[in-house]
Amino acid sequence: MDFTAAISAGAPLRASALADRAMLLAIAGLFLIVGLLFFPFDRRSAHYCREQLHRPAWKLALRVTDWAKGLPWIIAALLAYIAVQATMAWGGKTPLLRQISNYALALLASFVVGSIILHSIKIFLGRRRPRDDFQHGLYGFRYFTWELQYDSFPSGHAMTIFCVTVVASAISPALAPLWLVLGTWLALTRALLTAHWFSDVLVGAAIGLLVTREMLLLVFPQLAPAWF
Repeated sequence: MDFTAAISAGAPLRASALADRAMLLAIAGLFLIVGLLFFPFDRRSAHYCREQLHRPAWKLALRVTDWAKGLPWIIAALLAYIAVQATMAWGGKTPLLRQISNYALALLASFVVGSIILHSIKIFLGRRRPRDDFQHGLYGFRYFTWELQYDSFPSGHAMTIFCVTVVASAISPALAPLWLVLGTWLALTRALLTAHWFSDVLVGAAIGLLVTREMLLLVFPQLAPAWF
């Protein structure tokens, strides 16, 4: 094959590889765009959800919403990392143990970076939670007030569960669609239960996706599937 033909054949391959690499990026971008577009509908959707809290789907959301809570996942990842490090120190390193250690460390690092970004946004933008609207008719942002009680935007639960979702997708790529569906459901429970606005949840999910994707690609590239 001559040089021109090689370039022609290589271009589609590079385009295909780039498209594969952009899958999680596209999902994160979709969440971010839809989240920003949802601002005008946040109040109406929150009041609707509040009226539906007695329905079975909302009761199910109440039972599972804490699965997206940050602290249990942080403890689990930290214990897994410590346990694997102790096992390797006692019995020697194996490829499997090193991989488990790296996944746990990647998840912990994603939590740290994601939390810094998320809480910086919370402090700067200072959005009121739906309860403020329900109880006092107060709605909107309090920019640069530095008051921690205005902490609705973005959702920390949504960020957390999508950090977990991305790492789970790296561990078992064949089940990635399932992890994404479960992650989306658990994130949305925060809005269904009116703990957050829908835009809070979608933007929080986008942050979790982007931070963990970049963490894997840049710091732990050996763990990232080609389609990330």
